[in-house]
Amino acid sequence: MNRPDTSADTHAASVFRVHQLTKVYHMGEVDVHALRGVDLELFSGELMVLLGPSGSGKSTLLNILGGLDTASGGEVYYRDQDLTHASEKQLTEYRRHHVGFVFQFYNLMPSLTARENVAAVTEIVRNPMTPEDALALVNLQHRMDHFPAQLSGGEQQRIAIARAVAKNPAVLLCDEPTGALDSETGVLVLEALERANRELGTTTALITHNAGIAAMADRVVHIMDGRISSVLRNATRKNAAELSW
Repeated sequence: MNRPDTSADTHAASVFRVHQLTKVYHMGEVDVHALRGVDLELFSGELMVLLGPSGSGKSTLLNILGGLDTASGGEVYYRDQDLTHASEKQLTEYRRHHVGFVFQFYNLMPSLTARENVAAVTEIVRNPMTPEDALALVNLQHRMDHFPAQLSGGEQQRIAIARAVAKNPAVLLCDEPTGALDSETGVLVLEALERANRELGTTTALITHNAGIAAMADRVVHIMDGRISSVLRNATRKNAAELSW
């Protein structure tokens, strides 16, 4: 059962504060309004699902939260850091030390083993997990010396999750992480994200067009036409293993 979200429902610290966020892409003589005045907060330790159809603005919002894109208007704060007016150097430092990304496509380096793919990230951050611990978190410690071509799609995505969480990021941002996978394999990927959220306390935002995933979230944000149409809180979170679509 879902119920409307209210700020009184949580006493956790605010990780992101978004106010009247807009994003306009100028494409020749056409302006594309991807975001149209979004207000949103994301709280410490929660798992939020951003749900909406293709073209609704989900990825644009996630990219701005992650410092991969900049807003056209409005405000975005990560804790006390103003991302809206941050320099490119500041955004690079922010992405490196605070945010882990998981995308639909795995972006693994084919010439490196699973362990080496994870280690490539741990070498550039302040307080990383060991590659072995990160791979154990996604239950792939037995595959750490395999190359991506020797792994299934679901295993490659779990390696990508291990690479993201090995940074020990405060925030994990996931863009359609099960989009290229079947339901059974997708559930294994969601279990890995769920474990990172529960065991490491990593604040997690997961965007999808798949309504079946929403049940595993603390809160579900529905986005339509660049606007938030509703924010609902799940009375109870389902385990990822209980999901199917």
